[in-house]
Amino acid sequence: MRVKKRYFLRTILVITCILLIGVAAEVAKHYYRLEIENFSSKEQPEHGYYVYPGTSIDEVLDMLEADYEIGSRQDFMLHAKLMHFHYPEPGYYCFDSIISNRELIDRLKYGKQTAITLTWNNTIRTREQLAGAVGSKLMMDSVKLLQYLEDDTFLAQYGLNKETSRCLFIPNSYQVYWTITPEQLFARMKREFDTFWNPERMEKAHQLGLTPVEVAIVASIIEGESHNKAELPIIASLYLNRVHKGMLLQACPTVIYANGDFSLRRVLTRHLQIDSPYNTYKYRGLPPGPIRCAAPQSIDFVLNAPKTNYLYMCANPALDGTHIFSSDYSIHRRAANEYHEMMNTLN
Repeated sequence: MRVKKRYFLRTILVITCILLIGVAAEVAKHYYRLEIENFSSKEQPEHGYYVYPGTSIDEVLDMLEADYEIGSRQDFMLHAKLMHFHYPEPGYYCFDSIISNRELIDRLKYGKQTAITLTWNNTIRTREQLAGAVGSKLMMDSVKLLQYLEDDTFLAQYGLNKETSRCLFIPNSYQVYWTITPEQLFARMKREFDTFWNPERMEKAHQLGLTPVEVAIVASIIEGESHNKAELPIIASLYLNRVHKGMLLQACPTVIYANGDFSLRRVLTRHLQIDSPYNTYKYRGLPPGPIRCAAPQSIDFVLNAPKTNYLYMCANPALDGTHIFSSDYSIHRRAANEYHEMMNTLN
């Protein structure tokens, strides 16, 4: 009888131990997948995903399954339910080679995105181009962004209008979230603008008698005049001299902008006839806005322009990409005639 009782007790103990081991193994498995690893990259060290509004949990898992080995999809769904995770927040998310369920759920549930790099350069000329370049890298609609760039009422809070709105977008690389809204983007650009226009730059602009926007307009013009960076400070000085004397700027890049044909390589008499405030052969002073998003370096070229008495410039007849500068119109006229004769022989 005692033998049977001992055998029974041993059996119960063994079964209990097996059950406990099984429970412990199951708990350990869930802990491991919840806190340590349930997704293991097949190849690359990290992967990025764009999660659009309305994307379901299953659709996110389908995206991850292309790049990761998933320990247990069922366990993930259980943990998601226990953590009250029902739908992912839109955004761009970059994940390391190993992801736990908690990390994935926590980031998707609360929208803990990975910032993207938003970049544009000084080749951007128009509001349409700017909206397209920026909007194509973000979740926002380019058309919506363009509406903000042209909304004078909205822009008034930044002291801008639709012609000057591009001045706020200084070419650079910025870390932003993919889901940033137009309002948030403008607020961010204003902070970057204020950072760039520090007291030292503001004082230099004041000494020139110009606002930061006006400096950016001049900078945009000099960029269109030459690809030779060594000449840009001199060209800036020339246009500043013309501004201060109240002369017509007679800047060919503004005429090209007014005509809207950026493939023009030579401005002809017929191009000068266009009636546009950007035609600086017809209208005195600076045009109403920049003719491109001026680069920070070009803005500094204007702010630090050397003191010269130059009022005229002409492409060098040597066709070496440089210009001939002068303060005397007769000298300028001779150089211009030589240049035109040279161009005519090539055509």
